Amino acid sequence: MPLDFQQLIPSIPFILEGLKVTLKIVGLAGILGFAFGILLALCKISSIKPLTLLADIYTSVFRGTPLVLQLMIIFYGSPQLFGTQIEPYTAAILSFSLNSAAYISEIIRAGINAVDKGQKEAAMALGVPYRLMMKDLILPQAIKNILPALMNEFITLTKESAIVTVIGAADVMRRSYMVGSDLYSFFEPLLFAGLIYYVLVMILTLLGKALERRLRGND
Repeated sequence: MPLDFQQLIPSIPFILEGLKVTLKIVGLAGILGFAFGILLALCKISSIKPLTLLADIYTSVFRGTPLVLQLMIIFYGSPQLFGTQIEPYTAAILSFSLNSAAYISEIIRAGINAVDKGQKEAAMALGVPYRLMMKDLILPQAIKNILPALMNEFITLTKESAIVTVIGAADVMRRSYMVGSDLYSFFEPLLFAGLIYYVLVMILTLLGKALERRLRGND
């Protein structure tokens, strides 16, 4: 099967330009999803039953429906939801954040439950306020324990960001498809897009391992 990557060379800068879109979406969605995920996890372990129930329903809905469906509902439903048509970039960040928060909340909840209960009881016996106990004692230990799972979620988010092409966001995938249309040959541009995502995932994997080693070294 002949492959002609020579014809792709002039279009490489155009495809790489989509990396900015991909990284912005993944970065912002990762940060927002992590922050919202912590809030959801705290609701799930709360003694206030309505909060626990709402957090469980939220997680059930976002884990039980496809991400691409959530993305399309937010983008195409935005005129009815928000009274205006939002940009593909905004719709992608919103949908990825909400979806990622559902998964991250479960990871964090498991991490919090894995922390020795004796530490929580000791903090309560010493009169440490709940907010400070979670912020300074429980959450740091939980996050250290769940770091590999969090990195896996971030890597999954990076790969799934390719679906923004369905709403027209000019990311790596979309630009590769556009180049394929111009060249009347999709195979080489899509292989190049796959290489870009693979390199991104490998970089994230190495960063995660380095961070894990550093945290383990501080024990």
